[in-house]
Amino acid sequence: MDLNQVTLPVNDMEVAVRFYLRLGFTQIVDTPHYARFCCPVGKSTFSLSLEQGGFDNGAVIYFENENLEQLVESLLARGVQFEQLPTEQPYLWKEAVLRDPSGNKIKLYRAGENRLDPPWKKVVKYAP
Repeated sequence: MDLNQVTLPVNDMEVAVRFYLRLGFTQIVDTPHYARFCCPVGKSTFSLSLEQGGFDNGAVIYFENENLEQLVESLLARGVQFEQLPTEQPYLWKEAVLRDPSGNKIKLYRAGENRLDPPWKKVVKYAP
């Protein structure tokens, strides 16, 4: 299996689309109630869905970038505000935290080899 996409709820599609375009994503679907984006690297996509009522999204969306500090500096220069600037985490990732205009939590991070191969990695072998 491969993950196709994650869909985030938003309360103002126009504002949300401008925000994600400012972050550097490429929009591939544009409707009044649904937008979809490609990530700048790789084949991953994500989408936005307009929600009419209130919502509470507890999910955290992670976007990896090997040049995290440079990315954050360029976003700061474009007016993007962060809750946390790049900070080393005890799980060996460096993360910056921000929220989109609808309150969805986003972490921009760099993990390198620790993303899939941390020192505490568990190897599970399946019986045939």
